[in-house]
Amino acid sequence: MIEIALIQNTVQGLGDMGLSLSIASIGSAIGTGIAGMAAIGAWKKMITNGQKASTAMLIFVGAPLSQVIYGMILKNAIADANLAPESYIWQIIIGLFAGAAMAGSAIFQGKTGARACDAIASGANDTAKYIMVIGIVETVALFVMIFTMTGLPGS
Repeated sequence: MIEIALIQNTVQGLGDMGLSLSIASIGSAIGTGIAGMAAIGAWKKMITNGQKASTAMLIFVGAPLSQVIYGMILKNAIADANLAPESYIWQIIIGLFAGAAMAGSAIFQGKTGARACDAIASGANDTAKYIMVIGIVETVALFVMIFTMTGLPGS
């Protein structure tokens, strides 16, 4: 009887086992890779055409990194909710799907950033508008994090 109580106390606050953070981070890695490769190609194009390489492209490369932070915040919120051990499978499912949604946002931020880098290299330098589009894509990850956190019991 004591052993069962010890096991239950040991696993309290298990949360989603870091799935929201892990999966969101994978998406961020993919998104930054996509945008980074595009930025390097755009810089090459600009330099070979005698243009100055735009450092503003680093904004697009780094944009998908924020989903790592959102995933960490959500992981901590799920663990801090300290829900009953019977709900761990649901916490894992919540973390899995929320992490996947944040990963999707990061990947598409990278793709959007890649197109922005290409546009800048082609001479269509309207960085402010491109940043706004990146922000709209980012909003998906923010909504996922906030709505999931507010849906946790005790929130």
